[in-house]
Amino acid sequence: MNYILDTHSIIWFLNGSSQLSEKSRITIESSDNQKFISIGTIWELAIKISIGKFEFQSGLNGFVDLVEENGFDILPLSHFDLIHLTNLPFIHRDPFDRLLIAQAMENKMTIITKDEHISKYTISTLW
Repeated sequence: MNYILDTHSIIWFLNGSSQLSEKSRITIESSDNQKFISIGTIWELAIKISIGKFEFQSGLNGFVDLVEENGFDILPLSHFDLIHLTNLPFIHRDPFDRLLIAQAMENKMTIITKDEHISKYTISTLW
């Protein structure tokens, strides 16, 4: 199955945080599943690092290296994702989450997220 992780999910997973649900951790660690990180998530973290709202010890390059070392694929944006984004109901206000939702819908993926706003869309979520 294909999964895409919300920003907090990938951070909690990489940090070994107990905030990540057990079900999510098991799903992420299963070699039967393909796991993705949106390029939008990397973009979001780049902005947060640049304004001092997020710190990653080895910077954005280190984050991306760690993502890849842990077997995640980086999902690029396509114009189809953006077309899907324009048709989303305006339930969630966060632009990066809206992008993630559109990518998950377009690519038929389940989002690993704790965010209750995301589950209000017609999308498969896991927590």
